Amino acid sequence: MRQEAINLKNYVKNILKNLFKFEFYNYWRNIDKNILIGFSILFFLGIFFSFSSTSSLAGERLNKTYYFFFSKHLTFTILALFIMFVISALETNLLNKMIIPLFIIFFLLLVLVPIIGVEVKGAKRWLNFTLFRLQPIELLKPFFILMTVRILTLEKLQNSQIKYFLSFLLLSCVIILLIDQPDLGQSILLIGSWISTVFISGVSVIYIFSFLFIFFVLISSLLLLMPEKFGYIINRLITFFDPKKGDSFQSSKALDAIKQGGLKGQGMGEGILKDEVPEAHTDYIIAIISEEYGSIVSILIITIFLYISFRIVKNCTYNNNEFLKLSLCGLASLLIFQTFIHIGVNTSLLPTTGMTLPFLSYGGSSLIGSAILAGIILNYTKNKLDIDE
Repeated sequence: MRQEAINLKNYVKNILKNLFKFEFYNYWRNIDKNILIGFSILFFLGIFFSFSSTSSLAGERLNKTYYFFFSKHLTFTILALFIMFVISALETNLLNKMIIPLFIIFFLLLVLVPIIGVEVKGAKRWLNFTLFRLQPIELLKPFFILMTVRILTLEKLQNSQIKYFLSFLLLSCVIILLIDQPDLGQSILLIGSWISTVFISGVSVIYIFSFLFIFFVLISSLLLLMPEKFGYIINRLITFFDPKKGDSFQSSKALDAIKQGGLKGQGMGEGILKDEVPEAHTDYIIAIISEEYGSIVSILIITIFLYISFRIVKNCTYNNNEFLKLSLCGLASLLIFQTFIHIGVNTSLLPTTGMTLPFLSYGGSSLIGSAILAGIILNYTKNKLDIDE
């Protein structure tokens, strides 16, 4: 009897072992390995740069262990990698069925921000939970793109212009909540990604300019009617066009750091930007990297982002599924826009706005949001897709 139980146990173990091997083999065979390796490199670079950019902040300013922020970043990166692999391994049909429920959940969390959110440095963008703090917009962004595409590809609306109005309405709901926080950077990012997505879908340029005009009127009205809340936007624009008339401390320090780093950098831990500029490990990580490791490393990182985007777009060219094709284009635009907004702010090419660099900046919400984005992209670029539209 005992021998039979042992034989049964070994039999089940062998089945599970073979099943795991089979599933892993299928996963590795179907996944776009270039994109997977690109995302993985960015995650691991984020771990490496996290230590040099946060150690002095933890040890000297907050009297914490030098590994305090690094250990948190490492924990969130491990969780992010797990989320990326799980999402990428899901059946595409199942992932598509999860779009609407997950969008609703993250949108409701965003709605809760002005009600029970935590205010930090004049902005209310986070929800406090027992063990962590969450920024809902980071998780919502990829699903916003997918919801936009779902509206644009609805079979009932294929010959109707109302699909563009409905997608604009969806965008407006999210933007209103972001402006209330206020979060101009994320608003610009979503507007830019939405424009790219609807433009690729074939919308008339007239519609795009009409929508942009509406947003311009809306934002201008808010600046005039509520200067006490949105006056900082005017101040940042004034500073951007004429640094002498405003507070350009952060942007000028970041630009100086990049110049000081030169091509080869000052050396690991030798940079001073992380000690002089608040939140440098999040909003100015590319400047820290340039200062300590040189512009050559920053150029390499930018090249990785561009290569990933190229691979995504290449997948679009031979993908016959309209939903997947448009989704990949929208997600690629979200990735590349956020990357270049971050770089633009760090190099004083754009006005100052809080924007993390995907995969590399410190922050749990940013890392999890990046993982969701990466997981969906990997799922939609798999070689063998079983789509039931």
